[in-house]
Amino acid sequence: QVQLVESGGGLVQAGASLRLSCAASGRNSWTYWMAWFRQAPGKDREFVGAISEGGDSVDYTDSVKDRFTISRDNAKGTVYLQMGSLKPEDTAVYYCAAGGLGSAPRSYHFWGQGTQVTVSS
Repeated sequence: QVQLVESGGGLVQAGASLRLSCAASGRNSWTYWMAWFRQAPGKDREFVGAISEGGDSVDYTDSVKDRFTISRDNAKGTVYLQMGSLKPEDTAVYYCAAGGLGSAPRSYHFWGQGTQVTVSS
């Protein structure tokens, strides 16, 4: 079992930066691909990006490429989502996920509770 706890969300203005953290604990939590998803009101959960176990491979959805960066510190059991040049359309609840692969939410077994990010125009 893996427990995931996100933090770092908040209200920011367009163009600002924000860093989300996901603290992972539990058995072998450092051996999983870790992913970030987001869900805006009335919309499906959307893949943001994912990072391999060792951090040497990272994948992003097109809408966040060149603005968002995913990294991980396995010694601290933490995955980060550094968000820059934020836009109002980035407003969503952001979720950390583990135990899966790829961009489909259904493939991930473990989820955090989510953290709200609101970007004002």
